[in-house]
Amino acid sequence: MHPITFRQMRLFLALAQTGSVSAAARLVNVTQPTASMQLREITETVGFPLYELIARKVRLTDAGRELARTARQINEEWDQFAQRIDAMKGLRRGRLRVAIVSTAEYFVPRLVGTFCRKYPDIEVSLEVLNRDGVVRRLRESLDDLYVMSMPPDDIDLDDQVFMANPLVLISATGSPLLRRDDTTLSELSGQRFILREPGSGTRMAVDRYFRRRGFKPRVRLELGSNEAIKEAVAGGLGLGVVSRHTLHGREREDGVAVLAVEGFPISSSWHVVHPRQRQISPIASGFREHLLSGERVLRRGARAG
Repeated sequence: MHPITFRQMRLFLALAQTGSVSAAARLVNVTQPTASMQLREITETVGFPLYELIARKVRLTDAGRELARTARQINEEWDQFAQRIDAMKGLRRGRLRVAIVSTAEYFVPRLVGTFCRKYPDIEVSLEVLNRDGVVRRLRESLDDLYVMSMPPDDIDLDDQVFMANPLVLISATGSPLLRRDDTTLSELSGQRFILREPGSGTRMAVDRYFRRRGFKPRVRLELGSNEAIKEAVAGGLGLGVVSRHTLHGREREDGVAVLAVEGFPISSSWHVVHPRQRQISPIASGFREHLLSGERVLRRGARAG
């Protein structure tokens, strides 16, 4: 088999990412005819069909997925080599790819901002998804680092806890429950609850806690957005459980308030992970260290504001 060039590998990775020959051509700055010709050459070199067109959308074959995985690994190795050479020259530049669960969007962008002020030549790609989306990217090793509260236990991970993620119970600000500070969980058996969707890190932690306490909530709504939960709670539809980060450190915000209930807040933590077998780049290592000092960085930023 004749070798495939770096340029061809990057074109094929762009095809795998975009699902379109024209979009892949734009991504690597070549014309569509040139991209089509290069993709034909790659297919001829491999000797197997690498993709097929279904409903005007490119779908990779098994051989195509294997090539994309291999090309991604080679590209990452080259990027890490380039970063190490830059570090030897006293430079700090390159690309950082991070995928985070949606609740982490309340604080991770601020940490990215402080990191980028220190290293302005670093280009950051930040993917904000639900937990299933982040786990899917983690399984395919599409990013340098992943931030979530409930890492999967069936992947061999380098896993570091970097910040507390307390889960609080909230109600509408007009609720009579706010006048009490000794409410027990059993006393909420008649209340309706608005919770995150099954499979989210918050929901997994909440379900585990309720099972441990033998409590079965009456669930009125399951929503995939923290803001939607806060709006529904503010509208009087029930009680909600959210990360304290979604309230920006406040006890009251936008029509909702934190309830004092026995056993709350539920203890949870933020984790930064990556597949253990994958060596992360110097830039990713530097950002991970930045995350590990996250609470201190955020407190300093709050005082400055």
